Amino acid sequence: MPSRKMECIVCGRIFYEGQGIRISIAGKEYTFHSKSCALKFVKNLFLYLDPKDLENAAKLAEKEFIEHLKELREQRKKNLERI
Repeated sequence: MPSRKMECIVCGRIFYEGQGIRISIAGKEYTFHSKSCALKFVKNLFLYLDPKDLENAAKLAEKEFIEHLKELREQRKKNLERI
């Protein structure tokens, strides 16, 4: 069964389903053939966002990653203590 063909919305390159990157925002799906095209889209998307909303989103994302790093460090510490 042949895979469905997709088109990168940034550069127009055709690629097969299962390859590339898909981002869903508010129920709409955006497809990119590579991470560089996805990054171009996200950078451009930031230009249209309200700076205050973007600042709040960045703080929340940073907090999430910091908590994840703390959990990883605690897990590593526990693993070293077991040895």
